[in-house]
Amino acid sequence: MEREQAWALLDRARVAILATLRSDGSPRLVPCVHAVHGSTVYIPVDGKPKRTRSLARLSDIRRDPRVGLLAHEWSEDWAHLWWVRLDGRAGLAAGEELTLARTRLLERYPQYTDPAELDPVIAIAVTAWHAWRAAEPAR
Repeated sequence: MEREQAWALLDRARVAILATLRSDGSPRLVPCVHAVHGSTVYIPVDGKPKRTRSLARLSDIRRDPRVGLLAHEWSEDWAHLWWVRLDGRAGLAAGEELTLARTRLLERYPQYTDPAELDPVIAIAVTAWHAWRAAEPAR
């Protein structure tokens, strides 16, 4: 699969799974929404109710910025299956990048109405990608 096809599938996916590394090296997996811009993927830590705003995934990223992201499509018709997996280095968006990330996320998810609720935003600089699709789309 070509990069453009993989990125189009990733952009179409409404949810993905973020993988960070715990201090013992085991993976921490959390579902997330995302927006793509170039070779960067943005993931918000939004204002939905949480026990704390000091989330383990943020501590994981501060300690070890290596992350993975998986988006996929499931169907009972296996001809429609696909997945895209990204590896990258994560940090927090700031300044103009934070403004860009918030804009992309607000465009993509109408559930968000206030840019201030998207803080912090994780920025993943993609270093590698892998993708698979059961069948090529009809032309």
